[in-house]
Amino acid sequence: MDIRNICLLGHSGSGKTTLAESMLYVTGAIDRMGRTVDGNTTCDYDAEEVKRQISISLAMAPVVYNGCKINVLDAPGAFDFVGEVMSALRAADAAVLVCSAKDGVSVGLEKAWKYCAERNLPRFIYVSKTDEDNADYAATLEALRAKFGTGIAPVAAPAPDNSCVVDLVLNKAYQMGKGGKRTEVPVPAGMAAEVESLRAELMESAAGTDEELMEKFFEEMELSAEDTAKGISIGVKDASLVPVVCGSALTGLGTGVLLQTIVDLVPAPTDMPAEAATDESGEEKIEIARDPNGPTAAIVFKTISDQYGKYSLVKVVSGKITGDMTLYNTGTGKSEKLGRLYTLRGKKTEEVKEIACGDIGAIAKMDRLKTGDTLCDAKRIVKLAPVPFSEPCFSRAIAPKTRGQDEKVGTGLVRLNEEDPSFSVVNNAETHQVVVSGAGDIQIDVLVSKLKSRFGVEAELDTPRVAYREKIRKKVRKQGRHKKQTGGSGQFGDVHIVFEPQDESEDMIFAEEVFGGSVPKNFFPAVEKGLREACVHGVLAGYPVVFLKATLVDGSYHPVDSSEIAFKTAAQLAYKAALPEASPVLLEPIGELKVTIPDSYMGDIIGDLNKRRGRVMGMNPTGDGDQVVEAEVPMAEMMTYAIDLRSMSQSRGSFTFHFVRYEECPPMAQEKAIAEAKALAEAE
Repeated sequence: MDIRNICLLGHSGSGKTTLAESMLYVTGAIDRMGRTVDGNTTCDYDAEEVKRQISISLAMAPVVYNGCKINVLDAPGAFDFVGEVMSALRAADAAVLVCSAKDGVSVGLEKAWKYCAERNLPRFIYVSKTDEDNADYAATLEALRAKFGTGIAPVAAPAPDNSCVVDLVLNKAYQMGKGGKRTEVPVPAGMAAEVESLRAELMESAAGTDEELMEKFFEEMELSAEDTAKGISIGVKDASLVPVVCGSALTGLGTGVLLQTIVDLVPAPTDMPAEAATDESGEEKIEIARDPNGPTAAIVFKTISDQYGKYSLVKVVSGKITGDMTLYNTGTGKSEKLGRLYTLRGKKTEEVKEIACGDIGAIAKMDRLKTGDTLCDAKRIVKLAPVPFSEPCFSRAIAPKTRGQDEKVGTGLVRLNEEDPSFSVVNNAETHQVVVSGAGDIQIDVLVSKLKSRFGVEAELDTPRVAYREKIRKKVRKQGRHKKQTGGSGQFGDVHIVFEPQDESEDMIFAEEVFGGSVPKNFFPAVEKGLREACVHGVLAGYPVVFLKATLVDGSYHPVDSSEIAFKTAAQLAYKAALPEASPVLLEPIGELKVTIPDSYMGDIIGDLNKRRGRVMGMNPTGDGDQVVEAEVPMAEMMTYAIDLRSMSQSRGSFTFHFVRYEECPPMAQEKAIAEAKALAEAE
């Protein structure tokens, strides 16, 4: 069977899930249309999706149209779930960018376009909601051309009264009939001039993709429907042309034209260029031809792990997969006996015997298989490129509401992470917090909801603590004397230690310059141990002390009462006496920030960085109207940056942030950090 793989991308609320539902209904895959507001669509089946009325996970909706199987991947539009978009793009051979006729070019559409452009992925634009109040197809078309250039090629146009949609390639109009069936009607008389003009533009665009077609067009000043389709098809494949279709998914108007356009113009998976891969070591680059008879190679692009079981969604790049096969898993370096194979439609599963080359399907109950793994023939081991997830940039500390349920939270997060590898979980031993990081607050909020609904554990979120350090700025000499006389043997240890700052090593440097055996050598390790234990807690706010040098210079001992424990205690007494007098200061972690934003937001971003005590180090243009601002910013000022940048740049900005070093904390910030540490110590 002929196959097409497409993903639906676009801004949240533009109508992607409704369009997938319309495609299912028009092709007879479902017998009644669900609605997102009623929570009964095929693709939004998760309890969280029903509750929030937004897509959260990537969902599959395969349809068959005119003998061609179209694997529709419905990706979320909310920016917090961009990981799901990456998974969809990894499996699709073309994208349908959904754009509302009321809102025109939205940020979500711009981002989706950018993702496709980076991959040189064939794309279409579907202008949705043409029948709603204030919808303006012509204005939307103009906005698309202004934003994305002359490659925008409308292949359909709606009638002014939305009674029909005109297919500009075939010059035919279609109306939506009963039960999702479309019927041909005459092109409305009032549209004749508009249709002629759009058809002339379309022929010219199609002719520009091929020299032979160009010659034909100049001779006759028009092209046949076959030649027009051929030209557009060439333009779609090399991403120089972007066909625009339109309609109303709710009524099904235009859905048939879209399906026909996908069948005619989207390249079949076997016609796509060879896929780049590497050998098992990851060093040698190889290309994998999309050959149905070649050795098997498939990529796991998504894992669904829910109450229905665990399914690994795969796209077969070469060869085929059958249910009884044993394939090599590059992720584990082991061979895997495959479980049952399925095709998924929302949460419904249907068992299949094989997944052919270019097709998408699911393998059940593969515990060791993870998103991004390659399954291949053991005789030809290859590694396909994994799903390129963005770095998580928004962090929250997570803890169970009821004490003693830490393990439950941990297990739940591990399971959820299998399904969504775009977030990370770190157990920070230093701040004693479990920190979960994702793309934004909604993603983390959804994780907390899923922990409760699926794993029965309630969790609460908090701001992650900053791991400060302390150091001294002055040289101080102090005595530490520990003397305890009880019945029998007592305890006695006496040391004189010089404490001073150093810049060779973050760890404490211990030295001894004892003359005349005033402290016997066998007690030196005890003195050092006592100091190292003391360094874990500074005197300002209890943070570890770094860049310290401690030199044992003098002391005394008792031949009977001196012991290792006594000298260890004496060393700690000297430390406690010396540090408050050694001009201690708090050090804060500084990170390197790289913010990518459109030029027009530059002033706001730099003004905001100054407020965050940031130092701008430079700016570099990216070449597509964006700038990368590089700065160094204290970590304490970055806790809400993901949310703040989104509102400052209308979601157009993105950033990465990595720790680089520790620096002295300014007095105001130091006071605040010390007060917070004291409040925390009291609370515990």
